[in-house]
Amino acid sequence: MRLPSTQALRALEAFARHGTIWQAAAELNITRSAVSHQLRFLEQDLGFVLLQRAGKGVALTPQGKRYAADVRKALTVLTDAAVQYGDRGVLQGAITVSSTPGFASFWLCTHVAEFKQLYPDVTLRVVTPQRLDDVDAPGVDAFIAYGDGDWPRHSVELLSAVDFMPVCSPALLNQIGGLGEPVDVFRTVLLHLDGLGDWLNWFAAAGIVGPNVEQGVIFSDMNLVLAAAIAGQGIAIGDNFVCRHMLDTGRLVRPFDLAIRSSRSYYFVTERARAGNPAIQAFADWLKSRLVQTTVLLHP
Repeated sequence: MRLPSTQALRALEAFARHGTIWQAAAELNITRSAVSHQLRFLEQDLGFVLLQRAGKGVALTPQGKRYAADVRKALTVLTDAAVQYGDRGVLQGAITVSSTPGFASFWLCTHVAEFKQLYPDVTLRVVTPQRLDDVDAPGVDAFIAYGDGDWPRHSVELLSAVDFMPVCSPALLNQIGGLGEPVDVFRTVLLHLDGLGDWLNWFAAAGIVGPNVEQGVIFSDMNLVLAAAIAGQGIAIGDNFVCRHMLDTGRLVRPFDLAIRSSRSYYFVTERARAGNPAIQAFADWLKSRLVQTTVLLHP
């Protein structure tokens, strides 16, 4: 069998990650019909079905999902090889990146040394914004923002969708004798970020009505929310992305399987005039490559 085209494989990987043709087309800067044609041509080359009807749209078949996961791994290897063997020493400059506090603390800070090893002559400064969707702070070259993606004056790339679920410390779970039903969360303190919205959305998905949601403690920073949760002070709404390491190491646990997809996501955002800056582009390429590997680990 001949090797499928790289463009078709990139179309499959983007579609698998986003779940929609139009989002894949926007990322690849091609038309929706072009993405559809690429996927159909790929099916013909492979000899098995990748797509199936899903309501008014299409979705990957189980076989298509497994193949897309392997394609993502292969593309990551190719991207990493290009970075590893490229002429890294030529790239110089200084960039300031604004990142949401949770993303910065629980992901960027655990990987950022790798970027410096790859680009030792690029000076990187990381700051945190007051608003999670801020993409206009002066003196900032690029933003890792959390929002709806609607920043029309900017270049916007999706980094990761977000699934929310309750998280707490195993010590708290043992202390209160476990949580059998979603409504049992009211036996402990609810920990909120900014407002009540995340918990209200999860309660709606769990079919909970009636109890007083306003009880608890409201924090202005996700670092504080998770610090309180780890210390056994209550139960928080965390996300699969920021909380991954704490869940993997057992510092936090998920008392329920129910998770909800957030209407907001993490995006890499730059002013259009700065999008071609080599240092910014190098950081963006490294960030996306590393996140793809994280996504593979989350969804093997």
